[in-house]
Amino acid sequence: MKRTAHALPVDYRPGAARFDAIAADAGAIWLDSGRGPQGRYDIIACAPERQASLTHEALAALGSGRGAGVFGMLEQWLKPCGDAALPFCGGVMGFLGYDLNHWLEQLPPPPPGAADFPVAWLAYYPWALVQDNQAQRAWLVGDSAESLRDAGAALTRMDAAAARDEDFRLLEPWRASMTPDQYRQGVAAIRDYIVAGDCYQVNLARHFHARYAGSPWQAYQRLRQRLPSPFSAFLNTGHGCLLSHSPERLLRCVDGQVTTSPIKGTRPRDADPARDRQLARQLLDSGKDRAENLMIVDLLRNDLGRSCQPGSIRVDALFALQSYANVHHLVSTISGRLRDDVSPAQALRHAFPGGSITGAPKIRAMEIIGELEPVARSAYCGSVFYLSNDGRLDSSIAIRSLVADGRELHCWGGAGIVADSDPAAELAETRSKIELLLSTLAAEPGGAAR
Repeated sequence: MKRTAHALPVDYRPGAARFDAIAADAGAIWLDSGRGPQGRYDIIACAPERQASLTHEALAALGSGRGAGVFGMLEQWLKPCGDAALPFCGGVMGFLGYDLNHWLEQLPPPPPGAADFPVAWLAYYPWALVQDNQAQRAWLVGDSAESLRDAGAALTRMDAAAARDEDFRLLEPWRASMTPDQYRQGVAAIRDYIVAGDCYQVNLARHFHARYAGSPWQAYQRLRQRLPSPFSAFLNTGHGCLLSHSPERLLRCVDGQVTTSPIKGTRPRDADPARDRQLARQLLDSGKDRAENLMIVDLLRNDLGRSCQPGSIRVDALFALQSYANVHHLVSTISGRLRDDVSPAQALRHAFPGGSITGAPKIRAMEIIGELEPVARSAYCGSVFYLSNDGRLDSSIAIRSLVADGRELHCWGGAGIVADSDPAAELAETRSKIELLLSTLAAEPGGAAR
């Protein structure tokens, strides 16, 4: 028999003000809808009942299940309840790093990455604060009456005056792990692979890093003001923090209906309105970008086909323009109906990592990424997610995301490489996607690496 979800209305206050008091706590998480028109609900929680910080060593110890066992944990930890109407009523939240793919597929070991930062981090939260930013309403939700009492004590703490964290600052200019020449050579190598028939498209990313001091939470707030995004998140794992400002959904499951919304196609924004409109029109009219987007739509239709009822998959939107503070994007939306024998967690496993940040075919593209990128992607291009006790799931693709490992801050920007890619243009795209992130936190004017 399913338990009853508990919900208690409380006063609404801005999420940043409430999270400030708990941001330094290991296990604190804020799934932040980003203040924009596309965002609605915030989910804030701390003090998880149980958690798993999974390193490569811990994944090796899982034995034959390895990476697939991570998705099994999501279901094993749930305490099923009836539909709570709100998006979350207690359940599992966390992130799955891109490098988890090495434990899901037969891939070579990843290159070195962020020191001591987990490959995946999962936590079960018996309660959470859910806020509807459009209606300006808020609720404490939980898996039991006792959990609601714990939630009330935590909310009292959140609403008390919080001690200010040490201001964040970079201690040096950003440094790139791949020079512009090396990136252009990588683009050329991918084009050779495409000509040879190995692949159709590969996403190639550049990695930037710099030593820092102070609170990553302060850095997150600074970035949030410049780049509000509908799938933003701040996670304090106790082994470092993830600062995500993603515009992209990986997978959403509600009542058996599954949706994915890949992004492919990018143009920078321009301060001049006429030039900005021209850039948006160029993107909409670009045959190359539309072909690239369609290629990923086909890949994701195949991914959904592993989870959905035959004949239920459809393309709901193709080449829709979405504009953010830093870039214009082309976004498509694909949906389907889950088979009765497939759970939301299994559907997430079938879609992970998202095809828009790997390439096609997916496994060969990931092999090439591992060969050409000198630094592991860590949480970047993985997924931040929640899986509620009532079965609802939503997840992002962790692009526009930074990892603070306690010593260095890491940031990545990538571009999809196809047969007619221009190396200089692809290099510029990697910068346009994250220039706002790098410049906002730069140690000094012009301090972002080139």
